[in-house]
Amino acid sequence: MDNLSDTLKKLKITAIDRTDDSLEGCLDCLLQALAQNNTETSEKIQGSGILHLFSSLLIPQSSCTAKVANIIAELAKNEFMRIPCVDAGLISPLVQLLNSKDQEVLLQTGRALGNICYDSHEGRSAVDQAGGAQIVVDHLRSLCSITDPANEKLLTVFCGMLMNYSNENDSLQAQLINMGVIPTLVKLLGIHCQNAALTEMCLVAFGNLAELESSKEQFASTNIAEELVKLFKKQIEHDKREMIFEVLAPLAENDAIKLQLVEAGLVECLLEIVQQKVDSDKEEDIAELKTASDLMVLLLLGDESMQKLFEGGKGNVFQRVLSWIPSNNHQLQLAGALAIANFARNDGNCIHMVDNGIVEKLMDLLDRHVEDGNVTVQHAALSALRNLAIPVVNKAKMLSAGVTEAVLKFLKSEMPPVQFKLLGTLRMLIDAQAEAAEQLGKNVKLVERLVEWCEAKDHAGVMGESNRLLSALIRHSKSKDVIKTIVQSGGIKHLVTMATSEHVIMQNEALVALALIAALELGTAEKDLESAKLVQILHRLLADERSAPEIKYNSMVLICALMGSVDAVSIEKPYTENLGMVASRNHRFEKRYKDLGQLPAGNVADVLGTLVFHKRSAAQVPSCSAERPEGCALC
Repeated sequence: MDNLSDTLKKLKITAIDRTDDSLEGCLDCLLQALAQNNTETSEKIQGSGILHLFSSLLIPQSSCTAKVANIIAELAKNEFMRIPCVDAGLISPLVQLLNSKDQEVLLQTGRALGNICYDSHEGRSAVDQAGGAQIVVDHLRSLCSITDPANEKLLTVFCGMLMNYSNENDSLQAQLINMGVIPTLVKLLGIHCQNAALTEMCLVAFGNLAELESSKEQFASTNIAEELVKLFKKQIEHDKREMIFEVLAPLAENDAIKLQLVEAGLVECLLEIVQQKVDSDKEEDIAELKTASDLMVLLLLGDESMQKLFEGGKGNVFQRVLSWIPSNNHQLQLAGALAIANFARNDGNCIHMVDNGIVEKLMDLLDRHVEDGNVTVQHAALSALRNLAIPVVNKAKMLSAGVTEAVLKFLKSEMPPVQFKLLGTLRMLIDAQAEAAEQLGKNVKLVERLVEWCEAKDHAGVMGESNRLLSALIRHSKSKDVIKTIVQSGGIKHLVTMATSEHVIMQNEALVALALIAALELGTAEKDLESAKLVQILHRLLADERSAPEIKYNSMVLICALMGSVDAVSIEKPYTENLGMVASRNHRFEKRYKDLGQLPAGNVADVLGTLVFHKRSAAQVPSCSAERPEGCALC
């Protein structure tokens, strides 16, 4: 360290005189000291106050410039030295050196800037202001086709510099994307796939940029899928495959890239990994199995990629996924059920799968997870059954197969994701199935659970689905016994509250159910309707200019039902068929509601006139069977 002190003193003098021979000796001494003990030497250099002198030594013409940049790169390995390097004014001269033609100067300058930027807001900001990123991107673009080792080393350093510059900084990542760095990096990966260090740096850079939504379009316009799959097939080391997985996952969120990955053969790679790892109990193999099967499910979220893999239900991929469901591996059970849920996103696929016995496989899977089962598997299997129940022709088949009974076994579940899918599955099954709706609607345990879940304010999805199923039981059964069960269980107030939902479809469903209650069993429900302030709510709905025409119409039909002037058969007709009937009762309920002091502003004919003016071709409650989720991802 005494030698170092002498060197630092000497450097102060030679830095001013700029005698290259003396200067080079001092710089060599510093590099040697840094190699022996970087931290202590860095502290000594910072304490000596000579850091600012380096800016005057960073000149293109000097033979010592590369060594000065090397020293700065070594100093900046220490977190405590990065801000001092910025404060010493080193960034601007370093960025100027990026215009050098000397490869060693470029290499050491790239290292210095990359290390200063590492986890340093001040460093990144200074490089940004000096315009360093654009120069580096231009270098990558111009040098990417040269495959000699020295050039590949420089390309690796420049990729690392850009990674440190933009890591976890959305605005700087967006800047690089706007500079067009993505096509250049993809080209680098293709040309230099034999260079492990450069390939690894490209992958890290991809992972850095792929999280940004704005990057997906640029990635989709390149052959990134082909290059990644080609690279993936060559890898035998777990760590390398994991790096590629980390890039694939965010990229596969884009539908266009999903299809490209499928066409490039990624699915076959994933299936091979599953087959290789399924019986292993090694931690890293279990993790890789999960990653591969999760990615498989993600690829099925795209409509085109999903349909390509379904291949009319006869494709190898679809058949392999089916084999996962009876597996004893929970991860494969989960992925298999989610895959079926994603294949079940159009009627043709659903009908084919139900006709070929998939329902029985899913019910067997659920049976294995009733008592203390795996919640994610329960959720996935219920998701699949819900989607399969959407086509009209599947409902009766699934009901006769015993799906309702299988689903009701999970009524005790306290897990909101399971509750949500359970409710959705039952609602899909009873759509236009009067007998099933009546049977479920008279199930006191079910109705009481629905009423309980209608108050689950912490879980909006469960609360909403409970209300919708309660309404559906009435609408599809049109049964007095169902209404009585719901009244006795305290469900009326929830249907009235549902009529004020922010979602028009839920408002409509509630109003139609309430109209059926009024037409079929008003005496039983009258007190509950009154205590829930139904009339005041109808008043608000009719007076509110924002209420949709069908909401006003269904409110009027409900008023007619309350007055006893409309029967249950007429309630769900399109409002254009019933307007005359409603208008003809105008004077009767106008007088009654004037007596109650509840008539909306203006008379009923005025409201109906507004309805006629706004009438739409599809005035009925929108069909629940039109609801198909975009796909099921992992919980």
